[in-house]
Amino acid sequence: MLSRRRSVPLSLLLVAGLSSPAFSSPTQADPHPAAVQRLLDRGVDLAGTFEAPGGLTGYAGSMQGQPVAFYLTPDGDHVIVGPMLDADGNNLTDDKVQQLVIEPMNQNAWSRLADSHWVGDGDPDAETVVYTFTDPNCPYCHRFRQAAQPWIDAGRVQLRHVMVGIIRPDSMPKAATILGAESPDDALMANHQSYQEGGIEVDRESVSAYRAKVTANNELMSSLGLSATPSTYYLNADGDVEMKRGLPRPEEMPAMMGSERPQ
Repeated sequence: MLSRRRSVPLSLLLVAGLSSPAFSSPTQADPHPAAVQRLLDRGVDLAGTFEAPGGLTGYAGSMQGQPVAFYLTPDGDHVIVGPMLDADGNNLTDDKVQQLVIEPMNQNAWSRLADSHWVGDGDPDAETVVYTFTDPNCPYCHRFRQAAQPWIDAGRVQLRHVMVGIIRPDSMPKAATILGAESPDDALMANHQSYQEGGIEVDRESVSAYRAKVTANNELMSSLGLSATPSTYYLNADGDVEMKRGLPRPEEMPAMMGSERPQ
């Protein structure tokens, strides 16, 4: 989950703990120190820099959809990858990563989700909109829909299912069948209601016509660094976009749905 207290991954860039002799010298077209440039060459998308204690320069960015942070030493010859802690054990990196990387990433994702191939579930005029990647065969998507039902039935939330096909061989055909149905929201509900019996029956004409749209959703999900369903984007109380990986815990639902559970 990308959250306000997410720890910065260390494993993505363990190769970065190297000194500049292992790197090429920077050129005029290369504005970064060699140690930093090598990380950029290996796929880090730099979001910004910040001043750090001890004369270090902090860098925040992303790699394969995941946030990363590293620090350039004062001599400009070494980078240290991972979070920085103070003497009391406080993480000094998370807030910078949140501000420079996670918030812009989530905001960008929200815009892209609005343009994706989704199925509306609930009142289209609902005050709260939630996007969730849904595989028709995903048991946790099924349980998430059950958990969200009180808010949907009360007209408070429209859950927008970005249909993907990643779990089983028939996930793609089922997702395409739902997208291609005369009434996609009814088809989505039919799959939900018959989930325990195997879900919706595949329509081959819809599969042929809508497979490309499901593929586009799959590619969007991958480009956001996500690999599991449900993965859900929502607006918090401050109007900032947040993301939850996997099935939310019951106590997380009110924040995601924008209000306390309807009675």
